Amino acid sequence: MTRIACTPVSNSAQAPTAEPPWTVRSRGLILDLDGTLIRGHEVIPGASELLTRWAGRCVIVSNNSTDTAAGLAPRLRAMGLQVEADTLVLAGEQALRHIARQHPRAKVLLCASDALRACAASLGLALVARDADIVLLARDLAFGYGTLQTLARELARGAVLMVSNGDLTHPGPQGAIVPETGALLQSVLACAPGVRPRILGKPGAMLLEEGLRRLGLTPADTTVIGDNVRTDGLGAVRLGLGYLLVGNAPYADAPDVAGLLDSACPRRHALPTGIEGDQ
Repeated sequence: MTRIACTPVSNSAQAPTAEPPWTVRSRGLILDLDGTLIRGHEVIPGASELLTRWAGRCVIVSNNSTDTAAGLAPRLRAMGLQVEADTLVLAGEQALRHIARQHPRAKVLLCASDALRACAASLGLALVARDADIVLLARDLAFGYGTLQTLARELARGAVLMVSNGDLTHPGPQGAIVPETGALLQSVLACAPGVRPRILGKPGAMLLEEGLRRLGLTPADTTVIGDNVRTDGLGAVRLGLGYLLVGNAPYADAPDVAGLLDSACPRRHALPTGIEGDQ
């Protein structure tokens, strides 16, 4: 496992308020959620302090494709994280908004949570069980054999496949592995040879560009903090954003956000060798 050796920032009497070097060019932050700020119902060390320090200057951009911002924000506040709905950019919800903007008359077969189905209805999307123009796949806990059969049929007759995010898993409490949308996608592609899905979440640009829009900042003035080099890191590099990684995976700059707040790591602007080739 590769880890960048970073030294702690001095907290001596001469520099009691020293800030990490990565903050020098950072006017705003784009933060990942799962694995960076939380793991399931656990708050990761340093998450609350980071959000407090950067209040009004950060947004959370997540491949979460289960929740809406309005539903998730109060749950995060109940965990002790000061997060408002307008600072949350979530892959599932943004995928629905994208379809509503770009394909307002499309018939959509939606595989997703009840929260996202309600969101789709509020956006005026035409949800159907067959003869769809678009299949949108998100993290659907009710996904089963019947769903797979239906999706294979719709894709075979020409429906376009859009996917909220391609993550195979995300980190849960105490190191648990939580299956994600990408795992469902693999089963769909096994039954739909030749279909090329359009994945809307990170490392694609859509979510990160929305984060920049809400911050009102340029890529040069913004830093991404995440836990996955193939989503957070790759997405940042493609848009010219500096980035830092936390967690126990390879290429992490610190074990958690608390460690990042007390480290001398500079922002990264390039990927480790071979990462982009894995996409």
